[in-house]
Amino acid sequence: MWSLAWPWVLLALPLPLIARKLLSESASLQDAGLKVPDLAAFAVLRERRQTGQFLSWRFWIAVVAWVLLVVAAARPERIGDEVEVPVSGRNLMLAVDLSGSMDQKDFELGGRRVDRLTATKAVASDFISRREGDRIGLILFGERAYLQVPLTLDRETVRVLLLEAFIGLAGEKTAIGDAITLAVKRIHDQDADASEQVLVLLTDGANTAGEIDPIKAAELAQQVGLRVYTIGIGAEQLEVSSLIGGRRNINPSADLDEETLTGIAEMTGGRYFRAKDTAGLQDIYRLVDELEPVAEPEAGFRPIKSLYYWPLGGAFALASCLCLVSLLKSLAMRPSGELPDAV
Repeated sequence: MWSLAWPWVLLALPLPLIARKLLSESASLQDAGLKVPDLAAFAVLRERRQTGQFLSWRFWIAVVAWVLLVVAAARPERIGDEVEVPVSGRNLMLAVDLSGSMDQKDFELGGRRVDRLTATKAVASDFISRREGDRIGLILFGERAYLQVPLTLDRETVRVLLLEAFIGLAGEKTAIGDAITLAVKRIHDQDADASEQVLVLLTDGANTAGEIDPIKAAELAQQVGLRVYTIGIGAEQLEVSSLIGGRRNINPSADLDEETLTGIAEMTGGRYFRAKDTAGLQDIYRLVDELEPVAEPEAGFRPIKSLYYWPLGGAFALASCLCLVSLLKSLAMRPSGELPDAV
């Protein structure tokens, strides 16, 4: 569908006719005096008669150029078909642990052993891509908690900034309570009226830093209606080389505080998940998708493409042609032996 953003601008179309009429009346008043007759007027009339046909087509080109210019000022635009946009009203904040223990290589990805953060990036980025319609934010925490991305519908930016995160960026220790408190503050300050507020917190350890106890932070989340899903990441068994030779098995997740993570989730109406490998982490994020389903299309908009540059370009091209013709005519009427004024 075609339309004009400012159709009232078309009222300017007759302005040249009005201006010409007013100027003609003014000129006739100025000429109403006694003149000494001479032959100069006859020469002007003869030139106008000879070039009347030439001025005629120039006049119509000028008219077309003016019409195109006015149409361009009215901003023609093309309105496309309605596009449905899923709008859930859900605020979904991700909190990812960047402490030193996330460097433990007890996960596999693509047939090779990788650290916990690399596996988390791969799985969480797919999760972010699926959350169409949610406002997503990103918190990175270690010894301190930082808001990396505020709540936004730009999922690609959240995904890219998550992939750019690295271990130790926020310190070597783990401040779970500060991460939850920061999520509560940012969600409440930015959009406290959202119908659904969710925090997905992933960590591989216990709260060893920060100013706020995790359970106290969970109480704050409960008061504002923030539902927290906690994910404990790390394998339960890993084979390593022994100092005296041979191989031995260790538990790389011995520091994981599952009791506190479970208490946080239960207090806020969420759930605690345990991710022991990459496949388990993928299953957890898919389960979160089921518990917090992506919204169905609820609203729509019509894309608008502005087309003013087409008539504007046409008007400019016609005006350029008229200027070029006038220049060529003035050069042709110059006597052959006369040099240009500039010379």
